Amino acid sequence: MARGAWIAGAAALGAGVAVGFLLGRARPAASSKDEARSSVTDLIGNTPLIRINSLSDATGCEIYGKAEFMNPGGSIKDRVALQIVREALASGDLGPGGTVFEGTAGSTGVSLSLVTAALGCKCHVVLPDDAAIEKAELLQAYGASVERVRPVSISHRDHFVNIARRKAESTEGGFFSNQFENLANFRAHLKTGEEIYTQTGGRVDAFVAAAGTGGTIAGISSYLKSRLSSVRVFLIDPPGSSLYNRVKRGVMYTKVEAEGKRLKNPFDTITEGIGINRLTRNFTEGEHLIDEAFQGTDAEAVEMARWLVREDGLFVGSSSAMNCVGALKAARALGPGHTIVTILCDGGQRHLSKFHSRAYLKKMNLSPRDCATLDFVN
Repeated sequence: MARGAWIAGAAALGAGVAVGFLLGRARPAASSKDEARSSVTDLIGNTPLIRINSLSDATGCEIYGKAEFMNPGGSIKDRVALQIVREALASGDLGPGGTVFEGTAGSTGVSLSLVTAALGCKCHVVLPDDAAIEKAELLQAYGASVERVRPVSISHRDHFVNIARRKAESTEGGFFSNQFENLANFRAHLKTGEEIYTQTGGRVDAFVAAAGTGGTIAGISSYLKSRLSSVRVFLIDPPGSSLYNRVKRGVMYTKVEAEGKRLKNPFDTITEGIGINRLTRNFTEGEHLIDEAFQGTDAEAVEMARWLVREDGLFVGSSSAMNCVGALKAARALGPGHTIVTILCDGGQRHLSKFHSRAYLKKMNLSPRDCATLDFVN
């Protein structure tokens, strides 16, 4: 919507409220958007698209963020959780009152806890003990059973995902949601892509996102490219992840990395929920649609988060900040006049003890400089 039209609409709404009071009504008549919903799950999706003014004005592009923090569970993972649980109930893989198991860094677990509670099931989440404590507390508040374990490689039997899988298999009525390999994840984001296409009026030049499970970038890209053959898809990859190499070179590791001389372990980044060192079914579903990849750094993400809250009033988490780093890099690569969309995965509230903690960042040698320009992004 054009800025002038939005202002006119807001003014009309204000006038309607005033007239309502004069006529003895406290508010104007409800529109279809104001109608009561039958469940909290009906609030998932159809999130707003927000123009990120500071990045747009600095680059001459129109840069938008899909405000997924406005889902009822506070993150984009609400979409995935709902799709997974609905499909599992429909297929009979999950019975009424059954328990959903997942291994996650946090956000998917929170969303599964909300969705299972709404749909009459239970939830058990296994997460690494270095995940932000706010996520574990949220899980418990939603009524999930929470198990925190030490972070190890995915190849280790005691990786949090592998523990969740075993517990699902050994529990009567248990279901392993398997967000990394379950293509319900990918299918959930076909709808996200449709929303972006509709909200931009079909005018999207580029989509930018990091990948964790890979479902977001695969699903959104698949829908957008089915409608717009010219749209370009950019991956932004955090430290310790191998997907940049996969896109740029067709391999997960360079020769030097494979020999163990420079290989970073997957926990060298403070961003949570993105970056991976293996190929998932969800990522490979859309891998062929990715046109280019950028590497981001923790320092860039930290500075971007501070920039966004100071310049735009957007308080976002680590993956959202990294996505905005990618959007800026894409804008610079494409040049002025392009429309670029990225994902604001969640808000900063569930990252207060780590990504938004100055004490933690100081310990990690990532104290923000609160830069006055965007030169912190290389």
